[in-house]
Amino acid sequence: MPSLIDRLTARLSATDGPAPLLGDGDGDFGTLGTATTTRLTPAAVLVPIVQRSDPGLLLTRRTAALRQHAGQVAFPGGRIDAEDPTPEAAALREAQEEIGLPPHAVTLLGRSDPYETGTGYAITPIVGLIPPDLAFVPSASEVDSVFEIPLAFALDPANHQLREAEWKGRLRRFYVIEHGVWHIWGATAGMIVNLARRLA
Repeated sequence: MPSLIDRLTARLSATDGPAPLLGDGDGDFGTLGTATTTRLTPAAVLVPIVQRSDPGLLLTRRTAALRQHAGQVAFPGGRIDAEDPTPEAAALREAQEEIGLPPHAVTLLGRSDPYETGTGYAITPIVGLIPPDLAFVPSASEVDSVFEIPLAFALDPANHQLREAEWKGRLRRFYVIEHGVWHIWGATAGMIVNLARRLA
């Protein structure tokens, strides 16, 4: 039987299967009034899968001092700069800056579905494998924790909770994934849900 990583790798290039969440403006989230993709800021995140017999999904928690998404769980990543030739290059650069992940330690598997956020970003998730014995060096100004959760848990639809809350005067719906003390929600949870939908 193919491993979870083998199945995910095969499905990253697939064109069939359930429709992905398009982003925070998707029907599952309520209309956030995001701009068209031409007005969104291009960004990329690395979705690091820790390669072991029971693979892990690496995540970070942003520092409380950041201007946007302070204290939230996120994948390493950020806006695509003019000098970045590809989203992959941007994701690897940001991961090195944020958590000290050497680009040469990442085996790229492919791109997941693009995701648009209500805060004005068009994110390309880049999925990659990393070895299990890396020592991370979080950027003190951006990241206060680096942790992982089991990949199988993250991709299990049973762990994808659809919740509602008021945001800017409207009732919004969004996904939440909880594992131990970690509360993963919003765009990060949405991108994980998209990965899970590729395996459906």
